[in-house]
Amino acid sequence: MDATPERWFEPTPSLEPVSMVASEPSGPGLGRGLVALILAASVVGAVSGGAGVYVALRTAGVIETANGPAVSQPTAATVVSVESNESTVIAAVGRVSPAVVGIKTVYDGGATKSGSGIVYDQRGWILTNKHVVEGGTGITVRLTDGRMVPASIYGLDNLTDLAIVKVDGVTGLSVAPIGSSDSLQVGELVIAIGNPLDFQYPDTVTSGIVSALGRDLSVLDASGTAPTSSLHDLIQTDAAINTGNSGGPLVDASGRIIGVATAQTAVAPGIGFAIPIDIAKPIMQQALAGEKLSRPFIGVTYELIDRGTQDRYQLPLSEGAWVHAEDASGRSIEAVVSGSPGDKAGIKTGDIITRVEGQDIDEAHPLQDILVQYAPGRRVSVQVLRNKTYLTLMVTLGTRPDSAT
Repeated sequence: MDATPERWFEPTPSLEPVSMVASEPSGPGLGRGLVALILAASVVGAVSGGAGVYVALRTAGVIETANGPAVSQPTAATVVSVESNESTVIAAVGRVSPAVVGIKTVYDGGATKSGSGIVYDQRGWILTNKHVVEGGTGITVRLTDGRMVPASIYGLDNLTDLAIVKVDGVTGLSVAPIGSSDSLQVGELVIAIGNPLDFQYPDTVTSGIVSALGRDLSVLDASGTAPTSSLHDLIQTDAAINTGNSGGPLVDASGRIIGVATAQTAVAPGIGFAIPIDIAKPIMQQALAGEKLSRPFIGVTYELIDRGTQDRYQLPLSEGAWVHAEDASGRSIEAVVSGSPGDKAGIKTGDIITRVEGQDIDEAHPLQDILVQYAPGRRVSVQVLRNKTYLTLMVTLGTRPDSAT
C-alpha cells in the first residue's frame, strides 16, 4: 500500500538555534518542512461529554424520563460513578510522566538534536527513536528532576526506528508501566508526553485518540526528496506530536505505554504516528539480557490479504499472508529469497501463510508483527495453503540483515 512520505520530527542537526518565526531559517538543514511543522503544531485538549454523563445517569436510574414512567431513585445498592476524561488523563500522566526523559545528541562539529525517551528499567535502560541518537558522538539525558546525565547507545534496531540507550550510576529513576498494543481500538483515548522544541517546553502533555491502526509510511531525508526508510504497522493518532517528541511515549487511559512516538506529517497537523509497544518489547528484553539487538528473518515478500485482494487476484482465502511479489510492470516475480530460512523450510511463491505457532494471520495480526515476537534461531511452525492443501512447515528463523526492507 502506498503511503504519503513523511519526515522525522527533528531537522537535520544544525548549529543554528530554532526560532519560532514565519520566515524560513537560514541555518543549515532547517528548511520549509520544519517551519511548516512548527507553525502547524497544535495541542489537542481532552474534553468530557455531557451527553455521556446523562446516558450513564439515566441508565443507572437517577434521571426520570420526560415521556415515560418515572424511574426509581437509586437504592443503597445502586451507586453511580462518573469519571471525566480530564481526571483520566491526569491519572495516566501521573503514572508515566516521571519516567519520560529528554535526550540531547551531539554530533561532530557541535551540531545537536533533541528528542525524548522512556525509562523502562531502574538500572538505567531507556527506549527511544533511532533517528534521535544514530550517528551521535555524545548523548545527554535530562531527567524530570532537572539532572543532566551522560548516556551511551546500547543498540539500534534494524527493523524499526527504535534504539536503546543506557545511563549508569543514576539512582531514583522512575520506571514507566509498559502496556500492550495488541488490543488497541480506533477511537481509544491516548496521551502523548515529550519534550518539544529542544527542551524549551519539557514534559509537555497532549491528548487525542487512536485515529487508525496498521499504517505504513516512507520517511524522507532532510531534502524531502529521497526516502530513507519505511515503517510498517504504525499507530496513527491526532494527539499533538511536535519536534522533540520523538522517542516519547503514547499512553492509554490506564496509564500504560502502548506506543513510541516516531513521526508526524509535515503538511497535515493532527496526523502523527507511533510504533506499537509490542514491536519494541523484544529488543527491550534483549538489552536487559545483555544480548545484541536483532530481529528475526524469514526471507519472503508477501501481501496481507483482505477481501479486495482476494477478489482482485481470485485467491481462495480472505485472510493470510500471500507470498507474492511484482516487478515495476506488475508481473509476478520470485517472492522467496534464495537460501533464506523460508526457502530452506520449503515455502514457495504463491503459498498463503495462514498461521505461525497457531496464531492466525489477519489484518489485526500481520505476519511481521507475529514474527517479531520470536528471537532469531527460534524454530516456529508455519501453516501454508498450497494448491488447496494445508501444509505445516518448520522454519528456523534467521537474523534480519540491515539491508532487508
